[in-house]
Amino acid sequence: MTKKQLEESVNYLINKGFDNPEIGIVLGTGLGKLVDEIKDPIEAHYNHIPFFPLATVEFHTGKLVFGTIEDKKVVVMQGRFHLYEGYDFLDITYPIRIMHLLGIKQLFISNAAGAINLEFKKGDMMLIEDHLNLQGGSPLAFKGVAEFGERFTDMSEPYDLEMRQKLIEIAKENDISLQKGVYASVVGPQLETKAEYRMLKIIGADAVGMSTVPEVIVANHLGLPIVAVSVLTDECDPDNLKPVDIAEIIEIAGATEPKMVKLFRELIKQL
Repeated sequence: MTKKQLEESVNYLINKGFDNPEIGIVLGTGLGKLVDEIKDPIEAHYNHIPFFPLATVEFHTGKLVFGTIEDKKVVVMQGRFHLYEGYDFLDITYPIRIMHLLGIKQLFISNAAGAINLEFKKGDMMLIEDHLNLQGGSPLAFKGVAEFGERFTDMSEPYDLEMRQKLIEIAKENDISLQKGVYASVVGPQLETKAEYRMLKIIGADAVGMSTVPEVIVANHLGLPIVAVSVLTDECDPDNLKPVDIAEIIEIAGATEPKMVKLFRELIKQL
């Protein structure tokens, strides 16, 4: 990744009409419906954007969509990149750097995750308050990172307190159940063993997934305020573990999605 490559990607999008978005949004597995809310959308498919990685997961459509939601300009990433697809941390976080250069001032992230905290149920949403990086690396661990920002990025409060508080209030007002907790990010793509679920619980995870943390680290590196929500698609109870059903996970994500769209829409309105 060079500054010249980032510049080329950004110029391509500006020429497409991506004009000073205020908010960037990353949509997780089975959570693509927010794009239907965008007025006057302009789309850029990943495979047309210079130096952009390509999406490979079958239920992720790979495109950036620009337009307005609640009279705010947004750029939405429909389809994200994961370590388990063979990407490296620089690929995974490249789009965050692009959205930042386009001008976003806040970043919203969603993901599908498994509930480690057994008080949480599938179909619940969880506001991420903190995270555990169990992916074995960092998107800032490369030569020349200092050209892009402070190498030793502070992570004492990676998720913006003000936006979190606003989301909690929006959830209350709209009678939407919103749990709060710690998200653990693992490599995948295999699901966890019973012993791994027990370990995750012991080290303080409330939910587990395979994304989000690299993007959050880079957003902090860039000084971007972040809010992130997990849709809990399965219950990871090691004492009653059943084989995972990916189709069911996608279905639960889809069923919960309208609530997440509501939360994000209302938050956009208030910013």
